[in-house]
Amino acid sequence: MIVNRTTASLALALGGALALTACGKKEQAAPAPAPATTPAPTTPPPAPAGLLLVSIDLGSAVGADMKVTEAKTTFAPTDTIYAAVSTSGSAPSATIAAKWTYQDGQVVNEDSKAIAPTGAAVTTFQISKPDGWPAGSYQVAVSIDGKQAGSQSFQVQ
Repeated sequence: MIVNRTTASLALALGGALALTACGKKEQAAPAPAPATTPAPTTPPPAPAGLLLVSIDLGSAVGADMKVTEAKTTFAPTDTIYAAVSTSGSAPSATIAAKWTYQDGQVVNEDSKAIAPTGAAVTTFQISKPDGWPAGSYQVAVSIDGKQAGSQSFQVQ
């Protein structure tokens, strides 16, 4: 009966294997790993085109570099008031405008200058009134090519 035991054992093993195969969960083949490649060099984003306002500095005097020598926001009635508009960027041509207003928006002065910057630049505007500015709150609003770029408030006392 050795043959019967061997046959029975083989039949039992074969039946168990079939049962496990039929009931077993199908495993998905693991995706092949991506081939190793050298990453493409990243290029920095392009610099923004055009001209950007950096700052508006006010003072009562400017130096040879067209920057105010001492920034301040309070002036005497007879001071000449300078606005040094610092920009960065380049443009084949651009127009920077300054609109000076008093308290309720009353326009005191408007001026514009055409420039062709190729990097950092300072454009200076000024207002003066020999018989004295009325005391109160003022503002200078700066636009670049017709678009509002920034403003700076100041006082006359």
